[in-house]
Amino acid sequence: MKSDNALMPPLFTRALRLKVRSEAYAWLNAAAIEVNQVFNYCNETSLKAATRTDLKRKWLTGFDLCSLTAGATEYFDKIGADTIQSVCNEYAQKRKTAKKLKLKWRVSRGAQRSLGWIPFKAASLKRKGRGVRFAGKCIRVFERERLEGVKWQGGEFAEDAVGDWWLCLPVKVEAECSVAPEEEVGIDLGLKTIAVTSDGDRLEAGRWTHRYAEKLASAQRRGHKRQAKRIHRKIARCRADALHKFSRQMVDRYQHIVVGDVSSQKMVKSRMAKSVLDSGWGMLKRFLAYKCEYAARSFEVVDERYSTVTCSHCGALSGPRGVNGLIVRSWECCNCGTLHDRDVNAARNHVIGSRCRTSMRGNELSYSLIPPSNAYRVREARIESARTAA
Repeated sequence: MKSDNALMPPLFTRALRLKVRSEAYAWLNAAAIEVNQVFNYCNETSLKAATRTDLKRKWLTGFDLCSLTAGATEYFDKIGADTIQSVCNEYAQKRKTAKKLKLKWRVSRGAQRSLGWIPFKAASLKRKGRGVRFAGKCIRVFERERLEGVKWQGGEFAEDAVGDWWLCLPVKVEAECSVAPEEEVGIDLGLKTIAVTSDGDRLEAGRWTHRYAEKLASAQRRGHKRQAKRIHRKIARCRADALHKFSRQMVDRYQHIVVGDVSSQKMVKSRMAKSVLDSGWGMLKRFLAYKCEYAARSFEVVDERYSTVTCSHCGALSGPRGVNGLIVRSWECCNCGTLHDRDVNAARNHVIGSRCRTSMRGNELSYSLIPPSNAYRVREARIESARTAA
């Protein structure tokens, strides 16, 4: 009997996002209003059950809410029982995560209208002809060929700020396991240059918000809200496109990627908030994390304290310090005489620091690390032996 011991490639869940054609927008908007009614009913019912003054006080689960909404489909024209159950389960999960008695009400009309949202189970969506069939309605989507041979799980129809609808389907994909041509790289994050690698590659700041600031201000002064929303979406897409290209280049090239844990949440509170938000550090880390997981790469976020002032060659703390030292972009180590580029040196220190211990929180400082004066002097045995032999 022949047995196959080959390892199966790991599976990951990815979101398949397809744009819905405009002819179905009216029907989806009407269905979203019914979803909001179910969500608000769950919100009100759960609040009353959790604040009762007798012994029947209870924290309602998704199963309880599904039982209370049984038979409610006769009062709705668009959505069915599967969608109502999906809304109940989603509400119970969100409230449990938020740890609150009630969530924010979903508004169906007016200036403060909530964006449309229609969840569904996998069995509720069927492939038919040039589109999909949902709740008795045939909905056409762009790039329908991407649905060929795809088995999806429970997904949702979601509306963006401009008013366009998207079909979001979580699907299982296999990881593309391969070996990168180069071993490791460190990435230092900044404002003038969004990312600098230890090999000298740079991702310059696009300043997308500043680039479209005049058009955005003109649309806002004229009261064109839809045009302003489109400009905001254009800015977000330009930023995501640049970060996607850079992260893809890093993942295809390196096996081990290390990034400093610069805290964008803290820097947003400073005068540099606009530049920090426009740089998209968190988005870049998220792109690198899931792409490394998909390509069987390793990704780490390390503590970046003293990475700028530490010499990556000898480990001496001889770099420029303080606010006045920020203008110094290159410096020479007074201990070993090595000339450093400020950002490249910090990226190299990230790689050296990753060989010690890693900041597990990702975006905050970790005070349990080895002191930088000792950590950055750590070298691999093969490097030390090579120097001794030389």
